[in-house]
Amino acid sequence: MFRINKTENSIEPLKSQTFADLGFRERQHLQEWIAKVPSCLGEELLIIQKEFSGFSDTNERLDLLAIDKQGALVLIENKLDDTGRDVTWQALKYASYCSGLSKENIRSIFQEYLDRRSSGQDAKTALIEFLDAEDYEEISLNKGLTQRIILIAANFRKEVTSTILWLLNFRMRIQCFRVTPWRSGDEIFLDVDQIIPTKDAEAYMIGLAAKSLDEVEAAAEEKTRNRERRKFWVELLEAAGPKIPRFANISPGTTPDLGAGSGVRGVPFKFVATRSYGRVELYIDRGEKQENKEIFDELQSQRSAIEATFKGPLSWERLDDKRASRIKAEMLGDPFDDTQRESLMTFMVDAMVRFESALKEPLARIQARLRARSAAEEEGRE
Repeated sequence: MFRINKTENSIEPLKSQTFADLGFRERQHLQEWIAKVPSCLGEELLIIQKEFSGFSDTNERLDLLAIDKQGALVLIENKLDDTGRDVTWQALKYASYCSGLSKENIRSIFQEYLDRRSSGQDAKTALIEFLDAEDYEEISLNKGLTQRIILIAANFRKEVTSTILWLLNFRMRIQCFRVTPWRSGDEIFLDVDQIIPTKDAEAYMIGLAAKSLDEVEAAAEEKTRNRERRKFWVELLEAAGPKIPRFANISPGTTPDLGAGSGVRGVPFKFVATRSYGRVELYIDRGEKQENKEIFDELQSQRSAIEATFKGPLSWERLDDKRASRIKAEMLGDPFDDTQRESLMTFMVDAMVRFESALKEPLARIQARLRARSAAEEEGRE
């Protein structure tokens, strides 16, 4: 690694160091750095436990346990200046132990971690946000043989790299990151480099892993869920047809929501159904955060009148940390449960009728304003 000297238009070599020479320790330093900035491993990871020892009949401890954006468990083992000979076997044992963790086990492990940090966070809420899910019940965690292994060290022995390259042939998802500290004067830098598999080969490896038996089983489960959801949408659209013309030409699908235009581009009315609730909403997302918030604020300024016409309270979610905003009415329950389906469907259809009525005039005024602005901008360009 070199430092660029702009003054002399040259480069100066930095001096590589060992962690031992610099006084750094595995748990106290390297582990903490990764736990605080897991994105140094090239992706978004959610750390859910440190020094995880929840293995039956063993006192072994996994350095870091994380979840990736697909809900797979990621086991992270850190070594400082040398991996040792047994790190691969150690990681494989941990992966086998973690393969039996259920969704509730993972939530409990994560909640314990959050409580120990005194963060005040709720594990379910954090998982929903990280996985960009609508509802906790929709989240799938640690399905089948999806466990991943990440090994981190300054030096990987030949017997370790040879074993890992062989295991990759069996679609195991293992990554090796070489970490190297560098010094320049009083400044210390850390280089994190993925060496196995190389970045060019990683996408191919993941593509193979996607064809694993677990994915076949997950597909069968998804097929059943999609069939239930399509059936629900068919029945709801039949019930809504005479009362809500804007949904008359909408086809039932398998996604958690069905949308229809409100007259304002990017601001559809939606029915939403998960295993926890049935909902109607106005979803505001025209592609630009500022414009979305302006539309939301304009509607919220008329909240009293809108809720009076709706004949009930609405939930107003500006969602400041996201691009979109929403206004919704929601009823808890499982729309796919035969004993709850009818009452939830009745609520959703009735709520959408009142929702449309309450927002009709405010949306018409917003559309008129947007058209006038567009016309003015067009005239200015001419």
